[in-house]
Amino acid sequence: MAMEVTQVLLNAQAVDGTVRKHAEESLKQFQEQNLPSFLLSLSGELANDDKPVDSRKLAGLILKNALDAKEQHRKFELVQRWLSLDSSVKAQIKTCLLQTLSSPVPDARSTASQVIAKIAGIELPHNQWPELIDALLSNNIHQVPDHVKQATLETLGYLCEEVSPDVVDQDKVNKILTAVVQGMNASEGNNDIRLAATRALYNSLGFAHANFTNDMERDYIMKVVCEATLSPELKIRQAAFECLVSISSTYYEKLSPYMQAIFNITAKAVREDEEPVALQAVEFWSSICDEEIDILEEYGGDLSGDSETTCFYFVKQALPALVPLLLETLLKQEEDQDQDEGAWNLAMAGGTCLGLVARTVGDDIVPLVMPFIEENITKPDWRQREAATYAFGSILEGPTPEKLTSIVNVALNFMLSALTNDPNNHVKDTTAWTLGRIFEFLHGSTVETPIITHANCQQIITVLLQSMKDVPNVAEKACGALYFLAQGYEDVGSSSSPITPFFQEIVQALLNVTHREDAGESRLRTAAYETLNEVVRCSTDETAPLVVQLVPLIMMELHQTLEAQKLSSDEKEKQNELQGLLCGCLQVIIQKLGASEPTKSVFMQYADQMMSLFLRVFACRSATVHEEAMLAIGAFAYATGQEFAKYMQEFYKYFEMGLQNFEEYQVCAVTVGVVGDICRALEDKVLPYCDGIMTQLLKDLSSNQLHRTVKPPIFSCFGDIALAIGENFEKYLMYAMPMLQSAAELSAHASGADDEIIEYTNLLRNGILEAYSGIFQGFKNSPKTQLLMPYAPHIIQFLDSLYMEKDMDDTVTKTAIGVLGDLADTLGSNAASLIQQSVSSRDFLNECLSSDDHLIKESADWAKLAISRAMSV
Repeated sequence: MAMEVTQVLLNAQAVDGTVRKHAEESLKQFQEQNLPSFLLSLSGELANDDKPVDSRKLAGLILKNALDAKEQHRKFELVQRWLSLDSSVKAQIKTCLLQTLSSPVPDARSTASQVIAKIAGIELPHNQWPELIDALLSNNIHQVPDHVKQATLETLGYLCEEVSPDVVDQDKVNKILTAVVQGMNASEGNNDIRLAATRALYNSLGFAHANFTNDMERDYIMKVVCEATLSPELKIRQAAFECLVSISSTYYEKLSPYMQAIFNITAKAVREDEEPVALQAVEFWSSICDEEIDILEEYGGDLSGDSETTCFYFVKQALPALVPLLLETLLKQEEDQDQDEGAWNLAMAGGTCLGLVARTVGDDIVPLVMPFIEENITKPDWRQREAATYAFGSILEGPTPEKLTSIVNVALNFMLSALTNDPNNHVKDTTAWTLGRIFEFLHGSTVETPIITHANCQQIITVLLQSMKDVPNVAEKACGALYFLAQGYEDVGSSSSPITPFFQEIVQALLNVTHREDAGESRLRTAAYETLNEVVRCSTDETAPLVVQLVPLIMMELHQTLEAQKLSSDEKEKQNELQGLLCGCLQVIIQKLGASEPTKSVFMQYADQMMSLFLRVFACRSATVHEEAMLAIGAFAYATGQEFAKYMQEFYKYFEMGLQNFEEYQVCAVTVGVVGDICRALEDKVLPYCDGIMTQLLKDLSSNQLHRTVKPPIFSCFGDIALAIGENFEKYLMYAMPMLQSAAELSAHASGADDEIIEYTNLLRNGILEAYSGIFQGFKNSPKTQLLMPYAPHIIQFLDSLYMEKDMDDTVTKTAIGVLGDLADTLGSNAASLIQQSVSSRDFLNECLSSDDHLIKESADWAKLAISRAMSV
């Protein structure tokens, strides 16, 4: 096989499908029968300069895919597989790869760089291949051809992307950065080397923390990056600005000495350079805004000297020059930008950055932007009118309502007129978007002076409904504006809202939009259904009879999608999307009507038909539809309560399929959520199905194929099931409790982890605690409560370790203190005395009793009462 690998690799790229399929089968067979020989053949192919470029590229790609995968469980398997290979085989492969870096063929060098980095990502954390970095750096020290130097720098860049900074010691980091920065230097005459070095710096910035604390080293790195932004080569300038963007977020606190120079560089790029470079220059300021927004949100006004993080107010200082610069970009629109959903250009980037600036500095931005708006809003050139409107829409989040209300009141009539009468679609598109922003940020129960009154509501609705007949992109934005208009009235409860009299007209107009022939363009159909859902969700009791009338209409539409025959794959995809939207719509209607007894009884007359429709939807094979249908069933079960039992037998097979769906893990996650809905609805009537459900949930937890985000809610399900079936949960204790204990031990310590890991760990902790809480409450007042006593010491120990770690979020804190109360409440004096003996538990309780968070304090008050009651018995 090794002799024929070239031809097989070429055949695997053939136009002829039969030839291609046969070659792919041969490669798969070779890999399965003799992996070491297969990998050696591929690395030999990649290293051989006499072989065709296409076969070498594919050989490298297959090698790379043999080392890495997106799915975590698959990635883990591939890593273990590589580590278990014979060391002499691995050594030969690595020799071939390093040799390929000297190849005159750029594609072969680049592919080898990526594969070397993948192997480094596996081996360096295991203290294997320690000589790699020195071997690469020696290429930079010795006189080697330029193409080898370029490939080496590219490899170092990829390596830094794959490897965690704590795996490489500081001495080697220093050497990597020295090589990279030298390659970036203006004195480097070869642009390929300079570009590879600049991109490598971008990937290695995470390694440079020690270097950025040294003034001299930091100054030198910043000087080289700033010089590279002025290179004659566009790709080098772009890569240098990408480095600046990364530095702005990674080393924000070190930027003060350089900000004036960076402003000058970015301003020049925005005004004069080509779009890919100008976009990165704007992105630098967006990134600075993000940093300052995060600091100001986290610390508020408390940025005293002893605060760990300082806000340097770079945006505020740059404001008088930065705002005019961004306003200029708004005039650089493209003719077709509204039609292209993925469009991103300088005008859009400038508007996005302006919005972030407004969020960073608040009221200060308004006087700087208003003159631009006033000057351009009535100009004959559509670009000026659109830019003025975009500027206005961009600054509506950030400044206080007090600062904006009077301006918006004047602007509102103008905007409504422009949406109706402006001859240009770009202007109408942006006007409708701006109206949506006005309704999102300046309308609702929290705003003291209402923008929308009984006097102007009819005009607003009339204009929006008219605009929903406009071209798709304008109609989609009009739907969005109506969405936020409705949302502003979600808190009015049973009292009337100004849009109540127009409810039927609004609903009919939205249904008309969903039937437009061009509703597939610009996300229009999706926007119309999302808005319909929001209008229903925020409607008042007054319109409930009209919501009831929607039920047979939406059911009929869903029925029609299920009747369609012999569809092309494109039509099938559109049909699936529509089914998902209709199921989503029914879910909202069910939740609305199920919330009060009078409407629930009317809704129940449709229950059988609706359930049979949902079951037919499950017979279709589409993840998106299954997800939406499952969510609708959850709402349906909750609304119908114990009546849902009659559907359970037929539904159960789809329910089980959802819990087994590891591949489309979102479906599995939603199904896990529906377990809770069904338990709450059926209570002990769920008992006949619990063996199957628990078996599947335990399998899910044991699987390394299931996405980790599904596991915390599975633990919560244990609590839901125990609450529903009470002491009947006894037979599952021997399986559930050890699983909870081992997960608790894993989740107790997360110190030193990154934010993402801490967030996941807190989700996991909360799931475990909700399980314990449900189990204890389920067994309360049962003669079998003492079955839980052996688990109490471990649970108290878990709670103590969480308290000691000090990295619980508020949700976990509230649930944890609740579990302390559940222990005492269910198990009585034995558990209460264990709690009293634990210093950490007592400290935790006292701390929560004085918490500023009323939910935590409420939970702690209850826990204290439960412990006192238990001790007094």
